[in-house]
Amino acid sequence: MTDNRDTSLTLDPRYDAAGLITAVATDISGALLMVAHMNAEALAETLESGDATFWSRSRNRLWKKGETSGHVLKVREVRIDCDQDAIWLKCEPLGPACHTGEASCFYRLVEGNRLVRDA
Repeated sequence: MTDNRDTSLTLDPRYDAAGLITAVATDISGALLMVAHMNAEALAETLESGDATFWSRSRNRLWKKGETSGHVLKVREVRIDCDQDAIWLKCEPLGPACHTGEASCFYRLVEGNRLVRDA
């Protein structure tokens, strides 16, 4: 038996025990930018403002991407997976997505037990 979330057209996110849902951000073409978490408030703020807003586990507060750097992620489309426990944000990045200044947080390859910068 499938959960109603699997087929319903009602937004009903399945948050984990900490009240969070995984959020994947890509640019509009689909290139992976970053992975973060959202709580209900962050998701609501993102949907209302059009700017990617997350729950920062390290800061223990809402965090609007780019609030200090100006490198905002303008959300152009929001998708949710079949069982509503992951969010996909298709974004227009206004600057690098990574706090290191890289375009994507995934700028290194794993080769064996070491990391290599992507070309």
